[in-house]
Amino acid sequence: MTTDSSAVRQRFPAQSVIEQLLYEQGSMPPLSWLARLFGGSPLGVEGVPRYLGAKGEITVGALLETLPPEWIVFHAIPIAGRNSDIDHLVVGPGGIFTITSMCHVGATRHSADVWVGKRIMLVAGRKVSHLRDSECEAERVTHLVRERMPLLTPVQPVIALVDPKRLTIADKPEQVKVIDAQDLRRWLVKLHPVLSAGEVQEVSDLVDSPNTWRPLPLPTADDDLMERFTALDAQVRSAGIRRLLWVLVGAATAIGVSIVVLHALEASQIVG
Repeated sequence: MTTDSSAVRQRFPAQSVIEQLLYEQGSMPPLSWLARLFGGSPLGVEGVPRYLGAKGEITVGALLETLPPEWIVFHAIPIAGRNSDIDHLVVGPGGIFTITSMCHVGATRHSADVWVGKRIMLVAGRKVSHLRDSECEAERVTHLVRERMPLLTPVQPVIALVDPKRLTIADKPEQVKVIDAQDLRRWLVKLHPVLSAGEVQEVSDLVDSPNTWRPLPLPTADDDLMERFTALDAQVRSAGIRRLLWVLVGAATAIGVSIVVLHALEASQIVG
């Protein structure tokens, strides 16, 4: 994968969602020592989906980093007029791709089942708008690129699912490629070439220009941003471990009490 220090390409995976998450976390009151003891989550209600989204984008971003050098990858590109971004935009011999990272959990906080039909997508049995959203995102980028390169192939929307419990594709969508993130790299590099090296560079130069997108946020020290997210991630993981330990302690206590009761019953029967 090719990288440089340009304004757009220097953005890292999940940068936009991490910025939003940390901003919102700044208004969260600190947890009490008792809440921390019992594994209370440091995340607010709105913070949970943002946190999971960031983890998903980071995972997919790391996979894209392993693409061959003829592939060029961009992350977290802000979209003009919308409070959202393109998770990943990939340009290479196989074409141009907008890749949306999805990291879903169900009500039990475990990975959710994903079912995909021709025009519908269900996550844990609930209908979501991911297919249409991905199509709109790709159409927007196609329009931007074709203003300069009219005959270029349309942008392919992709949804990369991070650790789905089960992925069922009952009927392939017409436009969107839905794929397990672990298979994403292999799928990309095996695609039949449709862009020359010159076209890849021309598209990349266009994508790389901040003028193509909405004005980027004021620069934030990337190292500091990731450092703060890493610290928050450690707190979330630690809280999860504490909750698990309390569950195990509760289970062990219940088993211990049951054993004592059984022994007492056996003793009473012997005496009787």
